[in-house]
Amino acid sequence: MNRSEIAVNKFKEGYNCAQSVLFCYADKLNISKDFALCISTGFGAGMGRKQEVCGAICGGILVLNLLYGRGENDEKQKQDINYLKVRELISRFENIHGTINCRKLLDGCDLLTTEGQEKFKLEKLIENCYKYVEDTVKILDKIIQE
Repeated sequence: MNRSEIAVNKFKEGYNCAQSVLFCYADKLNISKDFALCISTGFGAGMGRKQEVCGAICGGILVLNLLYGRGENDEKQKQDINYLKVRELISRFENIHGTINCRKLLDGCDLLTTEGQEKFKLEKLIENCYKYVEDTVKILDKIIQE
């Protein structure tokens, strides 16, 4: 099973979009799967269901931070490289889906309301989220290989 399939399967198990993306890279990042799930929890559904930046993108940024982030004794250039990769992730996702805003990606569905949660279920909008998770991981794979 490839990383995007692992991520989508994790999402289908009930974990959120951010968790699913970070989870599928735990081995590459040398972190435990449990840590990956815990540290990414609050980023789901556009950060705590606020529907800002798509949780899959947030999870992807966490992956890039852990691979390319600037640590305490690192040169500033490392931060610049990280920022470049983060912008690349965002640009490629936007080229496919038009935005990284969770609410826009879900056609205005408000996940903080009962009505919005019902719409999400009735219109099976979760299937859109599967695609966002899958595409984020595929984009990450390309960025990491470059």
